[in-house]
Amino acid sequence: MKEYPAIPEVGDPDAPEFAGHLWLLEVVEGSLLRFQLRDSGAIQFGGEHRPYRDDDAVPRQCRRAVRHVRERLDRAALREAVDDVTDLTFVGWATHRDRIDYDWERLPPFLGLDVYHTGADAFRPPDAVQGIYDRLGLDPVNAVERELPSRDFDSGSYSMPESAWYDGPAAGVVIRDKRGGRAKLTNSGISEQSKPFDAEDADALAAAVATERRFERAVERLEQRGQAPTVDSLRERVLEDVYREEHGRLFEGGHSVDEATFRTAVSRRAQRFLG
Repeated sequence: MKEYPAIPEVGDPDAPEFAGHLWLLEVVEGSLLRFQLRDSGAIQFGGEHRPYRDDDAVPRQCRRAVRHVRERLDRAALREAVDDVTDLTFVGWATHRDRIDYDWERLPPFLGLDVYHTGADAFRPPDAVQGIYDRLGLDPVNAVERELPSRDFDSGSYSMPESAWYDGPAAGVVIRDKRGGRAKLTNSGISEQSKPFDAEDADALAAAVATERRFERAVERLEQRGQAPTVDSLRERVLEDVYREEHGRLFEGGHSVDEATFRTAVSRRAQRFLG
């Protein structure tokens, strides 16, 4: 997989001089996630710098995004589009909580940001990237400006747009031109840090986060795929949602909660939910 270069901040020494028409893309908080379809049909995932050796190596806050890509990627459409599927590296955000409490039922677990083509030795332009993800069954990042003349963009006076994914301002914007230039403007006005759960033990933490609504959402997704819910399948899907939506709040409070004991407590709640 192609390693993804770090996106510099506007004004950094390595930030590009933009030319032509710009696309401005909403930054959504999360972790960079890369993937590549292998000839076998399996999907190889990786973080910013290196591939994950197996599913256990995937950070827990990114596991919901990994499942989402596996379930949604249209492999047949991808094989029809290129002669060699391994020529493409897909790059996006595994969306999860950092500072912002998004509308998690609307925000996709993965948002496509970029596509690299080995044959061209280049990342695809932003308009092409949007179409690629649409055709493959995945959501691209939200474009807040399209084809904006670079002469009309002033980073010093730019006002952050409203987010498409919660009632508040975007975490930032990525600015892209069609020559491969990219830089980001981070919204420094968002400073709220996630407040950890102050749960005294694993049962209390499970009661706070393994809610009825999260179990219902997990059942809905299973049934959409023609699968009957079991204790194990519910536990794993609810945990994926919890790790994504409550990242940074679970095991950082004043009380020490063992993760294995917490998983067991969520299993008990799944059993009670199923009756």
